[in-house]
Amino acid sequence: MADVEQRRRRLLAVTLVLLAAVLAAAGLAAGSDGWSPAAAWQLAWSPDGPLIVGQIRAPRTLGAWLTGALFGLAGAIAQGLFRNPLADPYLLGSASGASLGVVLVLGGSALTGHAIGLATADAVSRLGLVGAAFLGALGGVSLTVALARGAQQTVRLLLAGVIVGVVLGAASDMVTTLAPDALRGKQAFLVGSTGFLGWDSCWVLLAGLVVAGPVSWRLARALDALTLGEESAISLGLSLTRVRVVLIVALALATGLAVSQAGLVAFVGLVAPHLVRRFAPSAHGYLLLASAGMGGALLLGADVLARSLVAPQELPVGVLTAVLGGCYLLWLLHRRRFA
Repeated sequence: MADVEQRRRRLLAVTLVLLAAVLAAAGLAAGSDGWSPAAAWQLAWSPDGPLIVGQIRAPRTLGAWLTGALFGLAGAIAQGLFRNPLADPYLLGSASGASLGVVLVLGGSALTGHAIGLATADAVSRLGLVGAAFLGALGGVSLTVALARGAQQTVRLLLAGVIVGVVLGAASDMVTTLAPDALRGKQAFLVGSTGFLGWDSCWVLLAGLVVAGPVSWRLARALDALTLGEESAISLGLSLTRVRVVLIVALALATGLAVSQAGLVAFVGLVAPHLVRRFAPSAHGYLLLASAGMGGALLLGADVLARSLVAPQELPVGVLTAVLGGCYLLWLLHRRRFA
């Protein structure tokens, strides 16, 4: 049995590597006219090839994979930390915090100048959408942890995350009501997009993955111990408070960076760990890394489809991931119901 599981893990790892390579080639071939390898080959040898392929398609393709990898890693951390297969990276208020940060920037000085002062309004405007989304996501998680009085109890953390999400969501809606010009930008942020990813975004995403990946991987054994229950984990000598704090920081970093670069992409962080556990059940050491690879493949595949299905128009990638992820979960529920 162990040999079979090991072979399945190896097969999944090889499949994810090959899938990433195939989807990367498809991403380079997908343009305003849809997916066309012949057109991409001609473009590569044209005078505009280095600009279009090297500065637009290549960073978008790599950035989509890195964003999906961060979402997949964050989803695996959240599900292991809260011992809940339905946990996703947005549980601790990161989504509502990021949305509020973006809305405050889009609202402009007309709103923020009266609400928080002109000096603060100018600082918020200079911060930019990316910085505001990142700081908003970290602020939402920090507020959740403060409201829960630390990370000692997962149930209190979950309840605090729900409360923070509702309050910050209401604040975001209030801002858009007072400053209607922010509504269109907020909508674009909520549906998610990989169309603005450049090389600078890729470096930022890669740095986040390099930091959050090894940190969470080093605590994989602690996540394995948590599956046995908190009392069993404590009996093994684990400092659960320290473990939770470090994992929450890694979760917030991965989610905040991904959201700041691509918006609120739905279901990738939830579905990626599910697919890994379905095809290759394993301990968290493998699950974390494989979920990152699976998340990267899912978002990159959705990005290629978003550019190709209705070309020359483009679908919001977050809408596509929500449809595909929702269909997968509905199919899973239907299958288990009649199993």
